[in-house]
Amino acid sequence: MTRILVVLTSHSQLGDTGRNTGFWLEELAAPYYVFKDAGVELTLASPKGGQPPLDPKSNDPDAQTEATHRFNADSAANRELSATAKLDSVSAQDFDAVFYPGGHGPLWDLVENDASIQLIEEFWASNKPVSAVCHAPIALVNAKDKNGEHIVKGREVAGFTNSEESAVGLKTVVPFLVEETMIARGAKYSKGNDWESYTRQDGNLITGQNPGSSVAVATLVLAALEQNE
Repeated sequence: MTRILVVLTSHSQLGDTGRNTGFWLEELAAPYYVFKDAGVELTLASPKGGQPPLDPKSNDPDAQTEATHRFNADSAANRELSATAKLDSVSAQDFDAVFYPGGHGPLWDLVENDASIQLIEEFWASNKPVSAVCHAPIALVNAKDKNGEHIVKGREVAGFTNSEESAVGLKTVVPFLVEETMIARGAKYSKGNDWESYTRQDGNLITGQNPGSSVAVATLVLAALEQNE
């Protein structure tokens, strides 16, 4: 059976705004069911383990989708979510791919998380798909290949755009901008229109721009796994 590791943020504070953040529900829920409905076994993990923080805005009525409704009503999925594995307790060798859902949380805790970086590097060295959507591609920027080069350097990537960050009013709040950081790392960053699905695949590196890209990223991961068989 195919096994995919899903890595969520444990960070809940939106800078010094006094507001909460975390992971974005659609970016977990939609890929969760793309994977589950394909018969994939999922393991959810986060830096601190246990219940990861949900960005409350992602549960607003206007952010709901068929997948989020399904997830909210799915008691088994919510049990899994409440008991994520601690990130430093999981091993890349037990999985066929890794996927990072976004939300603003990863900008704070996954960028420089040693366990996360080590996992990404292990997946990469084993030629397994490494994937992320929206803000979560930020988790990839410090991972390196066996030659000591950043894995995003010279590779095609997508991720939340500066203009999308401006649109949500957080460009001056976040510690990193995905677009700028990717470009600074030497990635071949590109983007589509704001809020429209846009993905990039460069071998085993699969990234998407925004919440609307999450199904497309998950679908590309499944295709990459088939190709790698």
